[in-house]
Amino acid sequence: MHEGNERTTTGTDSPFEILAEFDVLIEGPAWDGSGVLCTEIRNNRIQRFDPATGTCSVYRQNTGGANGLIFDAEGRLYACAGARRVIVRIDADEMVVIVDRFEGKRLNSPNDLAIDAQGRIWFTDPHYGDDRHTMELDHESVYRLAPQPDGSWTIERVTIDTTSPNGILVSPDQTTLYVAQSAHPLDQKRELRAHPINADGSLSPYEVLHDFSRHHGIDGMCLDTEGSIIATAGWRQSGPGPLIYVFSPTGRVLETIPLPVDRPTNCTFGDADLRTLYVTTYTGHLLRVRMERQGYLLYPPAAA
Repeated sequence: MHEGNERTTTGTDSPFEILAEFDVLIEGPAWDGSGVLCTEIRNNRIQRFDPATGTCSVYRQNTGGANGLIFDAEGRLYACAGARRVIVRIDADEMVVIVDRFEGKRLNSPNDLAIDAQGRIWFTDPHYGDDRHTMELDHESVYRLAPQPDGSWTIERVTIDTTSPNGILVSPDQTTLYVAQSAHPLDQKRELRAHPINADGSLSPYEVLHDFSRHHGIDGMCLDTEGSIIATAGWRQSGPGPLIYVFSPTGRVLETIPLPVDRPTNCTFGDADLRTLYVTTYTGHLLRVRMERQGYLLYPPAAA
């Protein structure tokens, strides 16, 4: 583990390279083996950046406001289609709805998702904004989906104490679910939480790994091969500003890296060796930086 002193680069010499700028916020970066997908939520599009050419192209349209993206171990792409209030699998010729309801009520706005070694999907379902009249559920929770032999999926609610859950990860050893509690109102909590995963898929009470107090908490996050959590958090409005945080599995801050633009939204590792961190932002920027750390992804494997 990189358990040395915390390292911080200064805001004036941020090592990040800006690759592309969009006219809307971008989210959900996912490495497909040779390029990075990212979502233009408001434009209902997925873009793809090709590092070989340095250009972006439209990968998919009419995405239902796709936000978080992830590949499973077999290379199938899943998305949180927040505007449609569903989880989907994105096939070559269609978007297959995996789930759209819990206990007969429509989901709020699925935000981000993780897939474990058993092929189960864990996802967050917040509701953003003051207008709550469209909500059919009276809670903002985390769920677990389990694939069934007939192709259907079962859904289980696994948290009862979240408000605006956002980024989500399953630890490489499959024992811990990390959840970003990312509510904006100051009377709510902004924390990185770690839930032990029980043998039956339920969660034990969480431990707070990091409390962001009054400042902007985590939006999205990813993992490296050592189990460290790489998270996007912060803004220029308060606190230390927009940063990439690197946390140990116990919550120790190992490193922070400032960003040259505001409000990072999510991140993933990419390139053949999975040692480049790609970051999306609310301001529509796609950035990257090379790291000594290697990313942990179910798909694709890093080049030998």
